Amino acid sequence: MNRTLLFDSPFLLGFERTRLLVERAAKAAAESYPPYNVEETSESRLRISLAVAGFSPDQLAVVVEDNQLVVSGKGDGKAGEGERAYLHRGIAARSFVRSFVLADGMEVEGAVLEHGLLHIDLLQKEPGKLVKRIPIRSAG
Repeated sequence: MNRTLLFDSPFLLGFERTRLLVERAAKAAAESYPPYNVEETSESRLRISLAVAGFSPDQLAVVVEDNQLVVSGKGDGKAGEGERAYLHRGIAARSFVRSFVLADGMEVEGAVLEHGLLHIDLLQKEPGKLVKRIPIRSAG
């Protein structure tokens, strides 16, 4: 991906990590399966709900790595196909990987699979205010 001109400004020093997060977010936005909702459940809590009908808990994984929430599902699409003759098959059971970039201080509280929806609850911790006075030395 090309560098965004915004981050090439001489006034934004040391924002390489931010540029990387923006690139990750753009890549994640291009994904389309499975569909999901993001809702605010309280002032500091969010819930991501993914439609994962046909997946069992042992076929799903929720991992947080370097401010990125990665939800993956290993669908075996072939389970039970020999026994069933579908006239229409609209429920996808294919494997997927869905990523979300998390803000600093955001933590995953837990995940629950309920009625074909995987709910992931997030908590945004309030960052502590940091004020640091820099001493000025005299050089001469």
